[in-house]
This record gives sequence, structure tokens and C-alpha cells, in this order.
Amino acid sequence: MIELNKRILTVETSKIRQFNDYTKEVGADVILTLGEPDFYTPEEITNEAIKALHAHQTKYGPTPGLMDVRKKVCEFEKRVNNFDCTYEEVLITHGSTEALTSALFTMMNEKDEVIVLNPTYPMYRQMVEFMGGKLVTIDISTSNFQVTEEQLKQAITPKTKAIILTSPNNPTGTVLNDTSYEIIYKMVKDKPIYIICDDVYNQIIFENRKPGFVRYKDLKDRIIVCQSYSKSYAMPGWRCGYMIANKAFVSEAMKIHQYMIVALNTFIQPAMIKALDYNPQEMVASYKERRDYIYERLVRMGLEVNKPEGAFYIFPSIKKFKMGSFEFCKRLAQEYKVAIIPGECFEADDFIRISYCVDMNTIQTACDRLEQFIKTLEV
Repeated sequence: MIELNKRILTVETSKIRQFNDYTKEVGADVILTLGEPDFYTPEEITNEAIKALHAHQTKYGPTPGLMDVRKKVCEFEKRVNNFDCTYEEVLITHGSTEALTSALFTMMNEKDEVIVLNPTYPMYRQMVEFMGGKLVTIDISTSNFQVTEEQLKQAITPKTKAIILTSPNNPTGTVLNDTSYEIIYKMVKDKPIYIICDDVYNQIIFENRKPGFVRYKDLKDRIIVCQSYSKSYAMPGWRCGYMIANKAFVSEAMKIHQYMIVALNTFIQPAMIKALDYNPQEMVASYKERRDYIYERLVRMGLEVNKPEGAFYIFPSIKKFKMGSFEFCKRLAQEYKVAIIPGECFEADDFIRISYCVDMNTIQTACDRLEQFIKTLEV
């Protein structure tokens, strides 16, 4: 066989999807694994794409995205996050995954370091290391999933290129508080470090929603926002999102974007405009109701767990069972036919991730079976 790129051979396929496939192989019939909303895309959004298709809007679009969409993103960000940007600072992408990948490709040089807060989404490590960089993790599981000044001070080095912030967090559902943001701001304001805001869940916050790191307007030129439509508008299969960064950065990122996808599908982009006028609060209220139910059940089971403030995941500790998360989740799938995700997938082996963006009957059944399983471990 002809030799392949040595780095691609080190990239792991998604452990989350691998384990999801495994649970199906062993016959699990109660599935709380993937972060895919159980809602359908609202019809008024879908209809915009249908109208665009009927209008033969199927030609190549401009590389950065249609002008109307980019301007709508600016209006939306100002209205929802009090974040000022111009259309020249917006790049319409193939979901937030492509936005993140393009951003990292654009900024990273060999041996650059990127800081993430652990537990963390597995894509970050794979992409950073593929690009020849080093992922530096800060374990915030012992500090209520918030940042401490000492931890961040120890993590930052002269090689630090960026910090990735995901709030609400996947897998914990935690929202970074004002203290965490202030610690990060003070630590980076005089250093040449980018802040990448992976904001895919930032409309799914249950109480007291505030703008995230974009509140620090004096650092605007170093803030990169990566956004997706998948979670907030129940559009995971549409694969649309955007990146916001300073004009010079976007111009360079557009090179990677162009060679990866050329441009986003043209007929989808009118639906993106419509989505930014859609209020997802009915979905958010439903996730909150499910959050309340599953949190109370887990507490009654005697599990140590933080109450999620956003997204649609909950991340209880299984440390007391003295069992690895893969073993715990495999046994749950094999013996009780319930599929959840091991915390090891997020570099936090003492935990398990339960996705509650499923119907309430599924959540109730999962909790009943999980409770039975836990009783067998406590005997």
C-alpha cells in the first residue's frame, strides 16, 4: 500500500459514534446517545428552502455565503448577543464543524498549543493534533466545571495560540459564569491569544441568558465565533453554520473554506435567514422540563451530578462505583438495553453523558432501567 499521511493515521474516528453503533449491535432499544434534537425543523424554515428550489436557486453561490445571509447574521448577533460585526467578518460554513476546522487551519503552526476546558468535545484534540499542534486540557471537573485562575495561569505558555470555550458545554450542560469569563479575560487581554467561542448551544440556556465571551468588545479582533443551526433550530441534517472573525482572518480562512466545500448550498441559505427570526424558546422550555425530570431522578438514585444550565446533556459521576465509564456503559447497554455515552469519550472517565433531547417516555424508561442497574452495583 502506498504510504498515507502519517497524521491521518493517528486521527481517531468518533468514539461517540463508535459506541452508539456498539449499543445497537447489542440490542439497546432506549437510546440517549447523540445530541440530535427530537424536534423536526420548523416548517416556516423548511418552506424557505423549498421555495428557493422551486425558484431554481441551485447555482454556485459566492464563497463567503450570500450577502443577505451574512447581513442577517450581523443583525442577529447584535440583537441576541449585543455583538457588533460587519458582513465582511462573516463566513457561511458547512456547520460549526467546518467553521472550527477552518479557524484552526488558519491560525495554527507546528507545535502551537490550544487550551480546552475538560471534560471536552473529542473533535478538538483530533483536529489540533492533526495540524501538528498540542491540546492542553484544564480539568474543571473538580471546580464545579468553572475556570480557576491558578489552572489557567499554569496552562498558558508562550506557545498558546488559542483557547476554545464551549458554553453551554458538551458534555456537562454547564454555562460559564461571570467569574470564569473575567478570569479568562484578564489572563489573555495582554497576550496574543485567540478565543474561539464554539457557540452551538448558546441559545439553549434555561435561565438568565447572557452574552458569552463576546461581551469583551476590546478583544473583538481576537474573538472567533463558530455557530451552528443544528441544535437551536433542530436542523442537524442541514449542515449550516457560520464563522465570525476579524476581516483579515476571514479572508485567510476563506481559502481553506473554498478548497474544502467551495461554498454552502445556495438553496439552504434563504432558510438560514428565516431561522434567525425563529424563536426557539418552545424547544428550550421542553428541554428544561426534561432536564428537571432527569436531574431529580439521578439525585434520587444517589448519583453526584451538577444541574445543567443549558444544552441537553447531563453528566453524572460514577466514580463511587470504581468502574471505568466504558465498562459501566457497556454493561448498561448489554444488560438493560439503555444506550448512553462513556465519559472517557470526553476525557473524563469518572462520568457518563446522558442526552435528554429525546421524548419524555424514553427518558423515564431509561431512568427506570438505570436505577435498576445501579441497585445491582450497590449490593
